[in-house]
Amino acid sequence: MNIQSLIEAKVKEGFLSLYETEIPSVEFQATRKDFEGDITVVVFPLLRYKKGNPVQIGEDLGKYLVKNVSEINNYNVVKGFLNLVIEDSFYTNFFNTIYTDNNFGLAMPTDKQSVMVEYSSPNTNKPLHLGHVRNNLLGYSVAEILKASGKNVFKTQIINDRGIHICKSMLAWEKFGNGETPESTGLKGDKLVGNYYVKFDQEYKKEIADLVAQGKTEEEAKKEAPLLLEAQEMLRKWEAGDEKVVSLWKTMNQWVYDGFDVTYKNMGVDFDALYYESNTYLLGKEVVDEGLQKGVFYQKEDGSVWCDLTEDGLDEKLVLRSDGTAVYMTQDIGTAIQRVKDHPSINGMVYTVGNEQDYHFKVLFLILKKLGYSWAEQLFHLSYGMVDLPSGKMKSREGTVVDADDLMTEMTDTAREISQELGKLEGYSDTEKEELYKMIGLGALKYFILKVDPTKRILFDPKDSVDFQGNTGPFIQYTYARIQSIIRKTDFDFSKKVTIDLHEKEKELIKQLELYPEVIQLAAKKYSPAVIANYTYDLVKEFNSFYQNVHILGEENIDKKIFRVQLSKKVADTIKSAFSLLGIQVPERM
Repeated sequence: MNIQSLIEAKVKEGFLSLYETEIPSVEFQATRKDFEGDITVVVFPLLRYKKGNPVQIGEDLGKYLVKNVSEINNYNVVKGFLNLVIEDSFYTNFFNTIYTDNNFGLAMPTDKQSVMVEYSSPNTNKPLHLGHVRNNLLGYSVAEILKASGKNVFKTQIINDRGIHICKSMLAWEKFGNGETPESTGLKGDKLVGNYYVKFDQEYKKEIADLVAQGKTEEEAKKEAPLLLEAQEMLRKWEAGDEKVVSLWKTMNQWVYDGFDVTYKNMGVDFDALYYESNTYLLGKEVVDEGLQKGVFYQKEDGSVWCDLTEDGLDEKLVLRSDGTAVYMTQDIGTAIQRVKDHPSINGMVYTVGNEQDYHFKVLFLILKKLGYSWAEQLFHLSYGMVDLPSGKMKSREGTVVDADDLMTEMTDTAREISQELGKLEGYSDTEKEELYKMIGLGALKYFILKVDPTKRILFDPKDSVDFQGNTGPFIQYTYARIQSIIRKTDFDFSKKVTIDLHEKEKELIKQLELYPEVIQLAAKKYSPAVIANYTYDLVKEFNSFYQNVHILGEENIDKKIFRVQLSKKVADTIKSAFSLLGIQVPERM
């Protein structure tokens, strides 16, 4: 039991003993630096259960805790804050318990807690871009955090491999591609297909301009442009199983899958199961038919099928077009149902999708509930803000996106440039240097994105993220490497348990370590890697303060020297553990 849990139990016990009143919870905060104490009980919320002077209530509780909790040796009350002083022995005993625990902070998974996390879920008409980078890093990290909090986790994505946007790339390649392939051009397949998505938009705009010049309105021109009509016809042929169209679709999609695989590997993310819209939309259409018979949906005169959600404060939602073709909602209904069929143990799903789709997921979850699926109560939309660049917003169809592969290359190049300026890599081989540049560059990218609360928009500047000072990935990686250097220089056995009188900085560092299990649980509850990222930064700041204020290898007292090396090593282990939850590697040397 950590000290906070112990004190909470004793405060509840004391409140009942002193005032014959039960309280549901106790609020804590760190003791302010200008007061004596290690942990503070906030008294003000307790006034709801016992009217009176908060200072007097604090005094009463303080006396009770000193008398009944051996780990508390003193207290003081400042206004409505009860500051408690914890015995050094508690912290040394706690540290000796966790020092040899290789799974410190991580909870063991239970069969009753299974969740599926969806992320990435790209369209197969373009390469992954900066927006996908935030999506992948966020989804992967949340999956790892949920796993560390004690849940069984399945990582998945739905690959959007059908629809009009896919047909646009296919049609443009057919008309303007001259048989180009990834092999003949030397391009990754996703980039080649993406080029034809841009080409379609360019030619489509020309046709619109021509029709407008002939007297059509812009709205009419957009609907009547020959290229769009051909793309729509191609989609109908695909849904009808036309052999030629399906063959081209399979070929071009495979080009994209191969390209995606390279990007995912470089990004360091993976999946346990893949779903394809081309499969799940069919189940979605079946469910729509069933829902129509049950009265969950209704059909309009043109044959389109809708769900009326007006009584729930939403609007009417299309679930099947008049020509019988599916929409995104159809596919998402089918995908959710298929996932539960495939993984009956899951009792929750997390959808990592940008906040422009907030309404879509409100509707999806509500429709699944109306269809009678009890598990629909356990669906969560991990909604995140967009990523902006100093140059402005990105648009895929206009080819103004920041390509994910190019971004990762740029981050490695930036890390190389800054590292070479610092000149700290003597003795490294060229291969070791390149591995380190990539580790620093990707660490900078991932940390910069994940340290921000998912709901907030990000302005991403690559150069700012690769900084060896401040709240950055490289700063934390450098601290980890510094500790490894200390351990390498250690020429004595530091494996035995020792008990010492703690220096103030040692105590503060152990207090920070003690928070780690609680931080993982909080990050899981909030679906927020930012909680882990900012905890790690606080831990590193505390270590650097410790490093600057005490001797480690220069300490003459052997027990203190052993303890400080052990403490440094445990900090490094915790940094490595926390960063692994963010998908970030740490270097042994830097």
